Amino acid sequence: MSGMLTVPLTLGLGLAALVTSFLSGLFGMAGGMVLMGLLLVLLPVSSAMLLHGITQMTANGWRAWLWRRHVQWGIVARFLLGGAVAVAVFTLIRYVPGKAEALIVLGLSPFMAMAVPSHWSPNVSRRGHSTLAGVLCMGVQLIAGISGPLLDVFFVKSSLSRQSVVATKATMQVFGHLFKTVYFGSLVAASEVETLDITVTLVCIGMAVLGTNLSRRVLDAMSDAQFRSWSQRLVALTGTVYLGQGLFLLVVG
Repeated sequence: MSGMLTVPLTLGLGLAALVTSFLSGLFGMAGGMVLMGLLLVLLPVSSAMLLHGITQMTANGWRAWLWRRHVQWGIVARFLLGGAVAVAVFTLIRYVPGKAEALIVLGLSPFMAMAVPSHWSPNVSRRGHSTLAGVLCMGVQLIAGISGPLLDVFFVKSSLSRQSVVATKATMQVFGHLFKTVYFGSLVAASEVETLDITVTLVCIGMAVLGTNLSRRVLDAMSDAQFRSWSQRLVALTGTVYLGQGLFLLVVG
């Protein structure tokens, strides 16, 4: 992202960060998916990944702090171990996806998650499963920018409450987006054509915190059944849109 962006585009990105952080505060994943798709359309891949990482790291960090007493820290630690392995592999090959590829993987991610039979669904509470989640989710995150739908598969068979699901996933995603920010930040820093506008970054950070705060009361008012039902519908709809966008770019490109 080179040069200063226009005021309308800056405000638009800020509004997108507000709305998507509100959605993430409710469902733990849908907002990040919506924001990633928007940024991939508007910005070069590395800049989009970097801005998304910073924004989502802020939103998830604030959400994790608000629900900190519900975080399952043992699960988070094992997830980080697996995530570190994936980042090490990507760092060695210095891989950057194309826009079409990123959008296709982004769009397919919820459907891949839904395709896992319920009797095969892993349980994030188990040691090996949480580490596997780190490897797979971090790998997908470095290609598509998000891994929420895939991560959700690992929570389906857990006995955690909706507050614990949101809190633990938020904490995992803080570190996931931190890894992504460092990885793509190094690529943007080494690039002669891509930069990240500081004004846009600050606006998105502020809106991410505000959106997360606004979602807290709504989450408290929801039932566990409503939480799971609406999150599945939202990510399926969003995935369909991004899959279509990615396939269109692949064809016309």
